[in-house]
Amino acid sequence: MKMKINITARHFRAKESTKDYIKARLESFEKYNENILHADVILSYDKPPADTKYCEIIIKLRDKLLTATESAVDFEKATDLAAGKIEIQLYKVKDKIKAKKHKNANIK
Repeated sequence: MKMKINITARHFRAKESTKDYIKARLESFEKYNENILHADVILSYDKPPADTKYCEIIIKLRDKLLTATESAVDFEKATDLAAGKIEIQLYKVKDKIKAKKHKNANIK
């Protein structure tokens, strides 16, 4: 099952290249967990002169909600940082599932 990716840009229109980059980055999450139902990405920024770009990623699993927010000078960098945090969370979830299966196998 392919995960749905929803990209929201607050108060601006995101470039197609940015959207394509985000989609490609998030599709790599499926190797960690094939039970991802959908992903929401919210892009926003501070007005100049601060001009900080924010990326919030929300991943919906069957029984969990994973979130990460990061800021950087551009959206690609912010996306990478937030995606890195999500990958760590997905890895922990996978580890817990593996540990639970292993524990149950030892009981029998």
